[in-house]
Amino acid sequence: MFSASDLRKGLKILMDGDPYIITDFDFTKPGKGQALYRCRLRNLINGNSTDRTFRSNDKFEKAPLEERTMQYLYSQGDEFHFMDNTSYEQLFLTREQVGNNLNFMVDNMEVSVLFFNETPLDITLPIFVNLSVTTADPWVKGDTSGSDTKPVTVETGFVLQVPPFVEEGDKIQIDTRTGEYITRVKE
Repeated sequence: MFSASDLRKGLKILMDGDPYIITDFDFTKPGKGQALYRCRLRNLINGNSTDRTFRSNDKFEKAPLEERTMQYLYSQGDEFHFMDNTSYEQLFLTREQVGNNLNFMVDNMEVSVLFFNETPLDITLPIFVNLSVTTADPWVKGDTSGSDTKPVTVETGFVLQVPPFVEEGDKIQIDTRTGEYITRVKE
């Protein structure tokens, strides 16, 4: 059990039978009376956000969430297939469940899948992924148009801005949190 003083950003609690994550948190202590904890919570099942205010004597249950390491196998239409690395059970997630992670997922990549009562909720990718550049405009030496980046397409179909020296066939490292270029990877 958590008390209101344990509340902080990123904490996952169980409220009204659903798991919630605290996305914003504010503590106020008025001159008289109990301390107030104002929180913005996001429902991990349906994604809806809500604002709630709690008093210092409120108690919360820890959300029974489980994280499992799984391997992304392949996609078939709008279904994305994953395999549990310990039990070898397979499950599929929809395009909505995968979300923007789709831009960085390649076959056989290990990901972390968050479960609530055996229902998959969310995918967490590694922070950095190495992807091959499939399409890149050539860099013209002496091009001083002022832009020091150019758009490229990687093997997943994701388009991002990179320095002009990156060429087609290069492997680059991308930050999955922001979708930004980090560095060119030597093979």
